[in-house]
Amino acid sequence: MPRDVDVVVVGGGPAGLGAATALARSLRSVVVVDAGEPRNAPAAGAHNVLGQEGRPPREIVAAGRREAEGYGVVLVDGTAVDARRADGRFEVDLADGTTLRSRRLVLATGLVDELPDVPGLREHWGHRVLHCPYCHGYEVRGLRVGVLATSPAALHQVLLFRQLSQDVTLFRHTADDLDDAAWEQLAALDVQVVEGEVREVVGSDDGLTVVLDGTRRSVDALVVAPRFRSRPELYTALGGTMSEQPFGALIPTEPGGRTAVDGVWAAGNASNLMAMVSVSSGEGVGVGAQVNADLAIEDAERAVRERRAVSR
Repeated sequence: MPRDVDVVVVGGGPAGLGAATALARSLRSVVVVDAGEPRNAPAAGAHNVLGQEGRPPREIVAAGRREAEGYGVVLVDGTAVDARRADGRFEVDLADGTTLRSRRLVLATGLVDELPDVPGLREHWGHRVLHCPYCHGYEVRGLRVGVLATSPAALHQVLLFRQLSQDVTLFRHTADDLDDAAWEQLAALDVQVVEGEVREVVGSDDGLTVVLDGTRRSVDALVVAPRFRSRPELYTALGGTMSEQPFGALIPTEPGGRTAVDGVWAAGNASNLMAMVSVSSGEGVGVGAQVNADLAIEDAERAVRERRAVSR
């Protein structure tokens, strides 16, 4: 494994592999460090991925890894635990004690879904407990869909899933009072509203049972709005500051993926909380192109300095 390369990419999902492949196709030396903890691992299939519809996420990543390796990308299964600048380069420490050095750093570390504190949600996450109508909505079309209200996003989710099913129930749970316009929309769309805090979600062969104080309701799928948190450790270690958004925290970037930390780019869910697989992959390719262009400028400037030194 090379220890000193043009670019270290942290994160081997669609964004990281997209960036690495674009860089390798421009003959840059690239190492991808991947902890093997993809956000979408619980899902049976990825959707809205052109040419890969319904394919299990890990199969898509495995194919992407093979393609990247075919261009010379070195893949390292491990966890990056720290990063810093040293002698004009980046040093990235891995959990096994290895240190990688690079001219540029791409953070494609994804995000963590922080679910509401309701027992049973995590066990069914990605299967019967969902959040994205575009990722999994078609698979629950026409079924009994519940929406767990923990934030203003719940009403938005109700509207989107109501497009897919006529049987939608809103569980008020801990959400604030709805305004008159919201109540009117719910009534017009014939959405049932259940008051009270949800205590537990229990799964069975027949679906999910939503347990409240004194009552139980059965649904086939339960929609929740998690808080999205991009992994901050490496970025903040390099002096960066995370950006707090209404639905979570992310690494802020300029268009093209450049961060406020010179020489560091971010792609995919690390910098775009709403990015799906296809979007993350495309952003990764774009970031790879931007990083290659930045390196090309640096290479040209160095060549000019060396030429001038010889001339003198």
